[in-house]
Amino acid sequence: MTQNTLHSLAAFRRRFFSIATSVVVVATAGTLAQSVFAQSSGMSAREEAATSKWTKLTNQPPFHTDTGLLLTDGTVMMHEYGDSNWWRLTPDINGSYLNGTWSQLAAMSSNYGPLYFASAVLKDGTVLVEGGEYNHLQQVETTLGAFYNPVANTWTNVNPPSGWSTIGDAPCVVLQDGTFMLGQAGSYTTNMVYFNESTLTWTAITNNGKADPFVEEGFGILPSGMVLTVDCEDGTNSELYNPATKKWTSAGSTVVGLPDKNSLEIGPQMQRPDGTVVAFGAQPHSAIYTPSTGTWAAGPNFPGSNDMADAPDSLIPDGNVLCYTSPGVFQGSGSFYIFDGTTFAAAPATARSGSLQSWQGRMLLLPTGEILWVNADGGTTDAELFTSPGKVSQAWAPKIKKVPKTLVRGSTVKISGAQFNGLSMGSDYGDDATMATNYPIVRLTNKATKHVFYARTHDHSTMGISTGSAIVSTMVDIPANAETGASTIQVVANGIASKPKAVTVQ
Repeated sequence: MTQNTLHSLAAFRRRFFSIATSVVVVATAGTLAQSVFAQSSGMSAREEAATSKWTKLTNQPPFHTDTGLLLTDGTVMMHEYGDSNWWRLTPDINGSYLNGTWSQLAAMSSNYGPLYFASAVLKDGTVLVEGGEYNHLQQVETTLGAFYNPVANTWTNVNPPSGWSTIGDAPCVVLQDGTFMLGQAGSYTTNMVYFNESTLTWTAITNNGKADPFVEEGFGILPSGMVLTVDCEDGTNSELYNPATKKWTSAGSTVVGLPDKNSLEIGPQMQRPDGTVVAFGAQPHSAIYTPSTGTWAAGPNFPGSNDMADAPDSLIPDGNVLCYTSPGVFQGSGSFYIFDGTTFAAAPATARSGSLQSWQGRMLLLPTGEILWVNADGGTTDAELFTSPGKVSQAWAPKIKKVPKTLVRGSTVKISGAQFNGLSMGSDYGDDATMATNYPIVRLTNKATKHVFYARTHDHSTMGISTGSAIVSTMVDIPANAETGASTIQVVANGIASKPKAVTVQ
């Protein structure tokens, strides 16, 4: 069988063996779960697995769910499976996503209903959606794309890069400077492009040195600003992309094989607060990369011959990683595990996760520290929130250095500080779904009523992670409906909140 045939077969299985859609739910109604991620890290995977739990959203989605994105105003933007429609999950007045409500957003053009596509929240808070292995459930490796303005609630069609006949389930990443980078996956090429937001056009990055095609691969940004990928057609090789030189070079061997040799599928990767990156395989293996030394080491194998052949994962704010697995490529039934850097421990199941497979779920890390899970099989709906008593090191939290003491409703202000983008991309899946959350979310809490208001952020000074003590900034739109009076303001990155600063809302 040719590689194209194998890829089509994998896609065929995805199309006809899908089961359901499910979402991760908050644990305590009407409260912010950030309080459980408090003082120090160190909970083992086994301890966390024994004490964490799932809770169903009070208001279940009125549609079949797919990939979700965290908008910079704190709401969740959720795609409807295989369709042009998008929906919004808005937390309640107490900041609870558990008790949040759904409303429909503007739809994309009626001819564009992607499945397994690239997506990202950009530096100015807008959203870009590109390609899709399917369009309205027809496998066409579509070149369609769309740009979303959340303030105007409007979509604008985006033409494909010049000469591209496919985009498909393409890998993407937002670079440190805010540039959206896309690799072509619908064809076996090393073509890649940058997105020019001002003109909605593309710039080709030619002679980029990529060792193998982008098919099935995923991208992850490192603290250095480089992009890490594990090759799916080049043995155990991995590669680094340097935005300064616009070139890929080898990042060395992953030691153990991660891609499935037949389908070329692979799992997601995740940067952890300890500075390491764990890459999960479509074989039962994992590998751990240390950027400071540029070296790989074999990680533990998944229990029970499980793997992550197309699968979601999410950082837990305490530094552990929540994984969804199943045995074989598009076989068996799904199981959750928590990875703490050395060990996998079986985690609780959602209502329907045991009837799905690894590729049929999505995760999204929320500002409360909870992880939203949704079924993504097109046949069932289950949205749940994962909560854990695991604790967070305050060294990982954003730090507000400068903010106006008085905030006027309807105005825009600049705030600055450190680590506004967090230490990780937050949530991942790979080539079929991208939902990074490495940007600042701002939360206002009225001292008298305890009511919570999220303020839209945009035009961040950087999209880089692990920026350390460097001073970074973002622009903040103070909500027109925020309650006046004594309040606190916090910056949240990847579910970890800064210490509150006292402000007055006028």
